[in-house]
Amino acid sequence: VRSLERMGVSMVIIEDKTGLKKNSLFGTEVEQTQASIPDFCAKIAAGKKAQRTSEFMICARIESLILERGMEELTHVLGSVDENLDALERAFAFVGAGADAIMIHSRKKDPAEIFEFVERFRAKDAVTPLVVVPTSFNTVTEEEFKARGVNIVIYANQLTRTGFPAMQHAAELI
Repeated sequence: VRSLERMGVSMVIIEDKTGLKKNSLFGTEVEQTQASIPDFCAKIAAGKKAQRTSEFMICARIESLILERGMEELTHVLGSVDENLDALERAFAFVGAGADAIMIHSRKKDPAEIFEFVERFRAKDAVTPLVVVPTSFNTVTEEEFKARGVNIVIYANQLTRTGFPAMQHAAELI
């Protein structure tokens, strides 16, 4: 956190998965696990404690929807509560631990579950910035996201995708 602050970075996004970084769009096709809520809250709190400026932000990225855990509490067959609670429980816990923003991500082609998350989150928290990355659905405008309560839209690979046709054309010319 301190190194990022010294470099002039204004926000870092940390995801609640454990282990080596794997592309979220793989979803459940590859093994990916989430940190427990207490462990991830401790990570957020440690980052906030290390912070030296009030401008720097820590954004908690929630992978529950990517991992198809949904928004409702999960239970095992025997009825005991899973330690990896739903996306909303994580979001509120992470804000409570000091997260300055929440990023919610989905790999579905339809933005419905993102819209549902935003609506349900905003019903309890109208202030914390929400970040979305519409990588797999490109039909929603920034204005629509804003109207629903989203504050930041990250276009993760749209520019890269537009570069491929130009590179392909150049390769064919060569």
